[in-house]
Amino acid sequence: MKRFYKAHILASAISLVLGSCYSNNCPLDNAVTCNYGFYDSEGTPISYGDTITITTLMPGYKTIYTYRKLGNPNIIKEFQDSSLIKLGYSETKAQHRRDTVLMNKIHDVSTIQLPMSFFNSVDTLIFSYRKISLKDTIKITHTSYPYVELPECGTYRFHTLESASSTEAAIDHIEISNSKVNYEGNENIKIYFTGIAE
Repeated sequence: MKRFYKAHILASAISLVLGSCYSNNCPLDNAVTCNYGFYDSEGTPISYGDTITITTLMPGYKTIYTYRKLGNPNIIKEFQDSSLIKLGYSETKAQHRRDTVLMNKIHDVSTIQLPMSFFNSVDTLIFSYRKISLKDTIKITHTSYPYVELPECGTYRFHTLESASSTEAAIDHIEISNSKVNYEGNENIKIYFTGIAE
C-alpha cells in the first residue's frame, strides 16, 4: 500500500513538473479570419435577406473534361476518363478558373468571417445572389506575416489590409474599418448594400 502511495505521489509530481513546461495562455479561439459586417447604404447594420454564395478565385486554372453522348446526360470530370470514350462518349477539354466556394447559400446574415490567402497579395471574392443575375466582385489587397505569441502556441498568420474595392451589383460600396486581421474577432470590412433584399 505504501508503494502505491509513493508511486502515486511520484506520478503526480512528474505530471506537475511536465505540466509547468506548457502554457495555458494560448488563445482558445485562434482562427484568423477577415470579418465583414453588412450595412445599408446609410450605414445602419442589417441582416441581408437575399441568398448569397461566396467564392474566391485561386491562382491558375484547372482542366475540366466534359463527356457527351447522344441520349445521355453530360458528364463533367476534373480528370480524363478513357473508359467513357470506350463507351462512345466524346470528350471536350477546357480550361476553367480555379474557383473555391467559401460560403454556400447563406441567408439573412449580418456578419461573415472569411479566410485570407497567405501568399497572394490580393484576394478576389465573388458574391452571387439568388434574386439578381449580376454578381459582385470584391478585391482585398493585403500583406501577410507570421505571428508568434508564445513558442508553445505555434505560429499564426496575421494580415494587414491595404485597400478594398467592389463592383456595384448589390453593393453600394465597401470600406476598411480595422486593417489588422488577427484572431481577436474585430470587424475588418464594412459592406454597404444598395437595398435590403427581402
